[in-house]
Amino acid sequence: MAQRDPLENPEPLIRRVYSYVAYRIGDGADAEDVTSATFERALRYRHSYDEQRGDPARWLIGIASRCVSEFYAQRAEAGPEGPEGVAPGELAAEAPGRIDLQRAVATLSDRERELVALRFGADLTARQIAEVLGMRTNAVEVALHRLLGTLRETLGQDAPQRQGAPADRRVEAAE
Repeated sequence: MAQRDPLENPEPLIRRVYSYVAYRIGDGADAEDVTSATFERALRYRHSYDEQRGDPARWLIGIASRCVSEFYAQRAEAGPEGPEGVAPGELAAEAPGRIDLQRAVATLSDRERELVALRFGADLTARQIAEVLGMRTNAVEVALHRLLGTLRETLGQDAPQRQGAPADRRVEAAE
């Protein structure tokens, strides 16, 4: 029986991987580069894909996770850079809420940021996240619930209330 090509329908996979990467490192050229590196590896190692271990999206997210780790390692070797900016093209009305949310996510641990990126960036279910991280589904659901509560609390305490963009609405938008 011939193995299915994991990259036979790349469009939704590219969007999903880019969203995951952008959650981890921010929108822009760096996210595009890491996404490209992910697909370059996927093409090189597509023969290693095992559809019995999960769907192509989960396989690619695993590759993307390693590429993100390498991105941060290379950045650490290069030394500190300036503060991260807001992605070009964002609407002025959305920018303050996004910046507040980005700062709140930055207060989370690496593991918590990974959970947020897998859930909201890669759009994986708790069950899929559990399989990717080797955790129990219930543990993922509890961790996500707790960290979203932490984000709501952080946004409520640290971010000034903006007209039309209360803290809870900013977190709900991320969900």
